[in-house]
Amino acid sequence: MKNFVVTLAVLLLASSAWADVAITVVDNGDCTADIMYDAGAGPLVRAFALDITVDVGTIDGISGYIKGESTAADPGFGIFPANFARHITVDAGTGDVADWDIAEYTPVADAADPGALGGLGTAGITIEAGALYSPTDDASTEAPPAAGKLCTIALSEAATVTIAENAIRGGVVLTDATAATVNITGGPVTCGGISCLAGTPDEAEHIAVGLPPCWCDARQCHGNADGAIAGSPKTGQYYVGTGDLNILIAAWLVKEPPQGPGIASVENGICADFARDQAGSPKTGVYRVGTSDLNILVANWLVKEPPQGPGIPADCGP
Repeated sequence: MKNFVVTLAVLLLASSAWADVAITVVDNGDCTADIMYDAGAGPLVRAFALDITVDVGTIDGISGYIKGESTAADPGFGIFPANFARHITVDAGTGDVADWDIAEYTPVADAADPGALGGLGTAGITIEAGALYSPTDDASTEAPPAAGKLCTIALSEAATVTIAENAIRGGVVLTDATAATVNITGGPVTCGGISCLAGTPDEAEHIAVGLPPCWCDARQCHGNADGAIAGSPKTGQYYVGTGDLNILIAAWLVKEPPQGPGIASVENGICADFARDQAGSPKTGVYRVGTSDLNILVANWLVKEPPQGPGIPADCGP
């Protein structure tokens, strides 16, 4: 491959138009997710520049991509502009690359690069990947397919993955100058196991917070954070009391990263998320335990079970 073709590939992210492409996160159920793309019937994608983030934990690995030129036998996006100059050597005479298989040569941009996120081991990575092939038209048998897998990411724990175009580094680029819309669908990534709330409105949220067992308790959503019953059969037993209040106090308004340590830092803190939601804002801080959860606890505070009282519903779990 000649020098001018390699140079063109390196510049692609900064020189073309926005793409009409669907990008989707597909959960593999083992703390990994495939990042899929689909250009539909429109022009092919030439390059991607994407920010990938998680709401808890870190992104610890990336795999499932090719390195170097796209070929009919091994098609894909193997030109990584952020790391090309750092790790790839081009023969000055022939324009050929002798070795693409350099360990450090990956799609992940360095955190010091303009507009790039923190990188592997942090809550966000910026990836850049372009396709180099000849002939360069969409009918080329060497081109990547119109739809397929861009890469696979590995997470430290179950989390919700969000993807956005990195406009500073070029976004998503077509093989022609057509401007269109990029449709991105993030989603939860699980680390094994099946939600006890499968088929219920809370299933997705249960997966997103890491499948806490306490959410499977029949009375957790009504204020029973510790899973215990207190009192005595003689004077009356109740599920919501001091033990649950103590957990709620410990988790009260604990903000999620980057503004705080997150609910995972509080022992059983997620169990006090009775409303199974989050409040606040990305700007001021998002938290999972707040007023909505306190209201639930207060409504069921010391409510005695039969025969001394009406009891609280047992409909939170499966």
